[in-house]
Amino acid sequence: MSSPGQVLRKRPAASVTAGRDPLLVAIGEQVRNLRALKGMPRRSLAKAADVSERHLANLEKGVGNVSVLILKQVAIALSCSIAELLGDETTATPEWLMIRELLHDRNEADLRRARLALAEQFSTVDAIASKGDRIALIGLRGAGKSTLGQRLADTLGRPFVELGAEVTRIAGLTPAGIQDLYGPAAYRRYEAQALKETLANIPRFVLATPGGIVSDAGSFGLLLSRCVTIWLQATPQEHMERVLSQGDLRPMAGNREAMEDLKAILRTRTPFYAKADIDFVTSGKSVEETTAGILQALRASRVESLRRAAR
Repeated sequence: MSSPGQVLRKRPAASVTAGRDPLLVAIGEQVRNLRALKGMPRRSLAKAADVSERHLANLEKGVGNVSVLILKQVAIALSCSIAELLGDETTATPEWLMIRELLHDRNEADLRRARLALAEQFSTVDAIASKGDRIALIGLRGAGKSTLGQRLADTLGRPFVELGAEVTRIAGLTPAGIQDLYGPAAYRRYEAQALKETLANIPRFVLATPGGIVSDAGSFGLLLSRCVTIWLQATPQEHMERVLSQGDLRPMAGNREAMEDLKAILRTRTPFYAKADIDFVTSGKSVEETTAGILQALRASRVESLRRAAR
């Protein structure tokens, strides 16, 4: 196998940026983004992929050559295909390719209309009509989903459900235990099952969801189509402080890059969180102020929905 220096000498100078191959740089960025989207620290991904943390760090930096076998291991650990690491997950079937062509170069508004049309096509009329009876809170850990969810549920007279607790009930293990023993893919399967059972068995609720639910397109799409979703926002520092104040020291335990990882997670998840029906900034607000503000936003959203339906 050629050394990195030999490979670089065979390529035109214009194809190399700062001594790094553009393809390796792009793959590294995609791995970082997928890792951040799923909320996996580098050491966790390295362990799941059975590669050294140093090797994974070099991969993410676009340094040195990367073997196909290593990419395969990383892709399995991230529950995606190698094609997705290369930036294209829509090559699996002819139907995917034709759908991709239809959606190519569409703007965000067009894509949203297409998603809603598909959601309606594959959902029952009753489920769409009852969306307003189900409220789901999304956002990073430390956003206040559990505290505010319980307060909203009490105010509205609805059951409060924590999806993480439902996962524990179904699996007989905590979410952390599932991930440690069986990996992220198994956890997402339990999470999807818990969400489907909650939607099927509880007609009205306030639901607190795990921050990483947006990394599973199926579960997140189901959430958007069946629930009024509210994105609770705060600054990365506030998220970290709230988690630590609850006695959870895992975000800082032996990880000097904790804050940078948190910022990367927020950056990669923001486009997904932004799909929520309502976004609400909790920074600088008490629980009482936030609850009142969310209730007002819910009323305004319902009025606007009725106006659109009457047109």
